[in-house]
Amino acid sequence: MSRFDPTGNLTQAATAVQALLPDWQQFICNACGLIYREADGDLDSGLAPGTRFADIPDDWACPLCGVTKGDFSPYTPPSLDTLRVQATGGLPVSAAAARQAPGVVIVGAGRAGWQLAESLRALDASLPITLVTACAGDVYDKPLLSIAMARQIELPRLVRETGLDAARRLDVRLLAHTHAIRICTDSRQLRTTRGSLRYDRLVLAHGAQAALPPALPAALCWRINHLGAYLRLRAALGTTPKDVLIVGAGLIGSELANDLALGGHRITLLDVQTEPLARWPSAQAGAQVLEAWKDLSIRFIGNVKVAKVEREKGQYRVTTECGQRFAADQVIAAAGLQTPGRLALSAGLAWQHGIAVDGATLRTSDERIHAMGDCITIDGQASRYIEPIARQARTIAAQLTGSRPVPYEARPAVVRVKTTSRPLTLH
Repeated sequence: MSRFDPTGNLTQAATAVQALLPDWQQFICNACGLIYREADGDLDSGLAPGTRFADIPDDWACPLCGVTKGDFSPYTPPSLDTLRVQATGGLPVSAAAARQAPGVVIVGAGRAGWQLAESLRALDASLPITLVTACAGDVYDKPLLSIAMARQIELPRLVRETGLDAARRLDVRLLAHTHAIRICTDSRQLRTTRGSLRYDRLVLAHGAQAALPPALPAALCWRINHLGAYLRLRAALGTTPKDVLIVGAGLIGSELANDLALGGHRITLLDVQTEPLARWPSAQAGAQVLEAWKDLSIRFIGNVKVAKVEREKGQYRVTTECGQRFAADQVIAAAGLQTPGRLALSAGLAWQHGIAVDGATLRTSDERIHAMGDCITIDGQASRYIEPIARQARTIAAQLTGSRPVPYEARPAVVRVKTTSRPLTLH
C-alpha cells in the first residue's frame, strides 16, 4: 500500500496550477524603453518575482524614468526572420547587396545608439546598420550606475546584453573600441581609427562628457558617465571603506554620494551652491536630501569652489578658493555635462551649446545627418534625460526608412532623483 505524500501532492498541485497560467509576459516603458519582466518583478518597488503586470498598483512608477504604469505596453522581442519576411514580402534578400550598400552609420552605443538600432530594425529588416563605439558596446541602463550599491547589484549584472549579442540579434555591424575622428560630408564618409566608412545617412548619438572644471586635472579625478569608468572606480575603491570627495552636488553627484555612502564609504560633497540639487529650489529638493542624509556618512559643504587638486603620499589633497583643505582616497568630478564638438565641427554642423537639430525631425544642418540624445540641443536647450530617447529614435527611424512620419515633440522633463534614502520626482 502506498503512503500519502503531502509534499508531493502539493508540488503536483502547484505544477498543475502553473501549467494553466499563461507564459510570463514583458511590458516596455514607452518613455525610456525599460522592460518589465513578470518573471523578474521589481524588488525595489516591492513587486516579487512572478508579479503579473495586471496586478501592479496603478501608482507604480517606472524605476528608471518615473512614468506610470499607464505608459507601459505589451512587448515581444522582435524576431529578425519575421521582420525580414515582413520587409521583403517573402522574397529573398541579397546579403552581398546589403553588405555593399552604405546604409545607416550610428556613432555611439549608449542607450540612444542601441535604441535607434532597435527602432530601425523594427521597420526594416534588411537595412545595413553600422554602429561605431569607443567602448565594448555592451547594453546597460546608465541610471543603475548611481544606485548599484543600494540595490546590491553585482557588477556583472549591470550588463543586460553584451555588444556582440545585441549586434547578432539585430543584425548590426558593430565596430567596438573604435573612435570616430572626422566626418567628410562631401564624400559621405566617417573616418575612424579602423578606416573610413561610407554612409547614406549618419546619426550622431555619442552623448555628452562629464565636464571638467579647470582646477580638476583629468588624471587626478574620476568622471562617471559610462559603464567602463564606473567599473574602474569600483575596482579602485576595493572592499574596504574609503574617503571619497565628490565635486558637484547636482543630480549625478547627489545620487553617487547617496549610493557610495550606503556602500560604506565616507563622502565629502562640495558644491558652489548652498544646497544640493540647487536647480530645483521650489521643490526644496536640497533640504529633503540633506534631511535624508543625516544618518549617512555624507558631509555636504556648499558655497565653495575647488582651486587645486594634488596627489600626496597616496592620497589626494583638495584645496578650495577660500582655503579649506580636504584629504581623499578618490576624487569624482560631477560638475555637469558638456558635448564634445569635434565631429560636429568637422562636418560644419550648426552648433548651439551642442549639436543644433530641428525640433520636429532631429535633422542637423546637413540633410543626411541626424543627432539624438545628450549631444543635441533644440533652440539652445540640451536634452539630457532618459525619457526623450525612445521618442527620438522613433522619429529618426521613420525618416530613415521612409515610413510614416513621427514628428518629435520636446516636452518638459520629469526627473526621478534616485537618492534611495529619499527618492524624489522633480519637474
